[in-house]
Amino acid sequence: MPEPSLRRTDAKAFFANERTFLHWMSTSVTIGGIAAALSGVAGHAHRHWGDEFTERAIVVRVVSLVMLFISVAIAVWAGLNFQKRAIFLDRNRQSAGLFRALGSSRLRWGAPASRPHPPPGPRSRPRLAAAMKYGKYIGSKIKPEWKEFYIDYKGLKDLIKECQKEAETAGETSFSPRTTSLTVQRYHNTKDSSQELFFRRLERDVEKVNKFTNKLVEEMRASLKNLNSKAEKERKDELLKEAQRIGDDFLALEKFVNINYLGFHKILKKHDKCLPHAPCRQFYVAHLHQQPWVQGNYSDLLVSLSNIYSKLRGDSSGEKNEDAAQGFVRSTTKYWVRNEDVSTVKHHVLQHLPVFQFEKNNFAGDAQLINSVYMDNSNLELYHGRLDKKPGAIALRIRWYGSNPPTMVFFERKTHRESWKGEESVKERFTLPSDKVVAFMDGEYTLEQALADQEAVAARKGKTLSEEDKEAYTTLFTEVYKAVDSKQLKPLVRTQYMRTAFQIPFDATVRVSLDTNMCMIKENPEDGPSCAATGRWFRDPSLPVARTEITRFPHAILEVKLSLQEGQLAPAWVQELLDSGYLTEVHKFSKFIHGSATLFPSDVRAVPYWVDDESVRASMLASAPSPLEGPTPVPEDVASTSTAARTKPRTRRARNTPELEELSHPLLGEQPTLKLMPDPNNIQGFRSQGIVPTSSSRGSREPGFFSRLLGMVPPPAAAGTLRSTPMRIEPKTFFANERTFLAWLHMAVTLGSVSAALLGFAAGSETDDTPDTGGGAVSRHLVELISLILLPLGVAMCCYALYIFVWRANNIAQKKAVHFDDRVGPLCLCGAVVVALVAITLLSLVDFFELLASTDAAPPPPPAAF
Repeated sequence: MPEPSLRRTDAKAFFANERTFLHWMSTSVTIGGIAAALSGVAGHAHRHWGDEFTERAIVVRVVSLVMLFISVAIAVWAGLNFQKRAIFLDRNRQSAGLFRALGSSRLRWGAPASRPHPPPGPRSRPRLAAAMKYGKYIGSKIKPEWKEFYIDYKGLKDLIKECQKEAETAGETSFSPRTTSLTVQRYHNTKDSSQELFFRRLERDVEKVNKFTNKLVEEMRASLKNLNSKAEKERKDELLKEAQRIGDDFLALEKFVNINYLGFHKILKKHDKCLPHAPCRQFYVAHLHQQPWVQGNYSDLLVSLSNIYSKLRGDSSGEKNEDAAQGFVRSTTKYWVRNEDVSTVKHHVLQHLPVFQFEKNNFAGDAQLINSVYMDNSNLELYHGRLDKKPGAIALRIRWYGSNPPTMVFFERKTHRESWKGEESVKERFTLPSDKVVAFMDGEYTLEQALADQEAVAARKGKTLSEEDKEAYTTLFTEVYKAVDSKQLKPLVRTQYMRTAFQIPFDATVRVSLDTNMCMIKENPEDGPSCAATGRWFRDPSLPVARTEITRFPHAILEVKLSLQEGQLAPAWVQELLDSGYLTEVHKFSKFIHGSATLFPSDVRAVPYWVDDESVRASMLASAPSPLEGPTPVPEDVASTSTAARTKPRTRRARNTPELEELSHPLLGEQPTLKLMPDPNNIQGFRSQGIVPTSSSRGSREPGFFSRLLGMVPPPAAAGTLRSTPMRIEPKTFFANERTFLAWLHMAVTLGSVSAALLGFAAGSETDDTPDTGGGAVSRHLVELISLILLPLGVAMCCYALYIFVWRANNIAQKKAVHFDDRVGPLCLCGAVVVALVAITLLSLVDFFELLASTDAAPPPPPAAF
């Protein structure tokens, strides 16, 4: 059985490991302290009361030596186990990006609203450096051989300046009367105005970009067709280089299109800013969006490229699974991808996995439309169960593929299980005719009818249902119906997106899916009849969708799904993809959870951590309800860990803006507190692109001897820039830090108490009038020596514990993405305690041998003593 991965590790797990270590060390120190005290007391009794206590002193010291050996063994064992557990937890954190998911949900009531940002445009745009003007940006990004085909940004900018001068100098002569006369001859101006020249030049540049784009696309299609016809394994290396070149040209063309698209937006914005009396941006942007090079879908190039790579690899297809009931057990990790990086990621993946087209009739290029209707009740029971990751929490959805009305749908159930217990989450599904879904949810579509329909479907395909298939279908059908009936589930929210799947056909070992153009929709309209009232299970397509009933997600979602056997490793290219910098892991991201939290803000009691990310803020505000006029009070019992949400009453007044009314989303704070997406300027890319950072650029250095000895060697540096995500902190994390601090203090107080008691005992014995019967120097000062060993150790532990507590508390409060686990302090403590106990053991052994020597040298007692 493969070793289970600890998927839900967080800071509290490391604190728990540290506290467990401290409890063991406290036990060791307590045993050692008692042994040291017994040894000191025995030595004191022998020195002051003579030979009558010799035998008892020997026995006591033997017992104390045994206890000291036990305490040393416990301390060493505790240190080794602490290090073993810490390494295990750290490996799981590195493999799953677990610190990004710290505190996956939080409670929030009445969170303050925020000022909106304009929603993202219809096409992704390259992000500019904050201080860089677009003229310099396009100059730095231009491809020299295509220079003449770019937008003439400088020329258009100069024309705008001329238009400004004309507007300033024309004065009243620029006035044009609203009426004219056919009998009055007017002055004929043969010179075109700067405005006319500007629009003529602008249209010429749009057409220039369009023609050049179409030319390059046709050339690439011809190259791919020629390459596909001669795809032979004998010339594999040569053909792979040619395919790589075509793929790079496609990415360069996409960059060319995006730079020009942004350039037209920028120049139109500058025009309206400099010439407010003649605005044109709104009209011309709409005209721009109708251009073929903006609307064009060239994903067929990637499909052709994928087929070529597949031929050269010699991919073989697996066996298609058409069972009525199916189950999937996979390890899935989800990432956000910027829209401008989608083609780059696609190009990398298709070099290793083909684009998987399950049913080619339902595909548009390389993607397929997927609709999923998620079910829940009025309390959002399934939403909160999935958000809290409760064991056994389920999600139910009805899924169909393609843009046509569904005829057969998949009823799917996803069940969460605790992976740290060795269990795996599972997705199960069975098929239903779409016209039977409502009857199934109402209990009118019986199991016998469903089995009869499934047998009829199988018979049309020339197959029969086996007994195992019938049993699996019966079990899943019954359990899903019971869940729908007992929880009173109904259609709640729909997710809709275009999915590109990369997979060797019907082989689920490694599967990569990329979801783009994703939106979430309320299944029941706010101002119309619900699905139940109309006898439907999905929203009536003829009903308009209000702004508050839909939210569009601003990023693409990439999922890496692995179904590996024991001992089987993920391919190296998968790790290269993860290390490229194009992906941002968002642990346990869920479309269902995001859509429910965004569209039903007044019904949710907890929200996922990623809603505070600045990149999703605009999309959430775009679907937020309009505020009421007048002051909107915020309740005093605001419960939020967001730094933007303060726990004091506030009021906000609605203000109108010229372009967009103020929107307030009850789940968002005044400012975003997360920045999950990295700076695009720091993305390193793939090794195949020739962008491999050197060790000096990363500021790395070889780990030292002690780091290797303690198992603190970091994992191999990735090709991309390692990113840290500000964390969502649970209140329990503060308490865990405090309990760990108290465990350290308990340890220090134990040491201090033992040493102080021994010092007090030694001071009392010095004032005793009982004569000293002799003994060695160690025997005479054993108690003082033990106390001087333990007391400084206890003081040092107090100071160290206070420092670590304050450091952790500050980092937790500031939500810094740092490792809270302390790998050095506990091991240093273990070493110090072991050294101290060994020293005490050696002193006790010396004292014991001195006692034996003094006993052997003493004369036998007189007969009267007996």
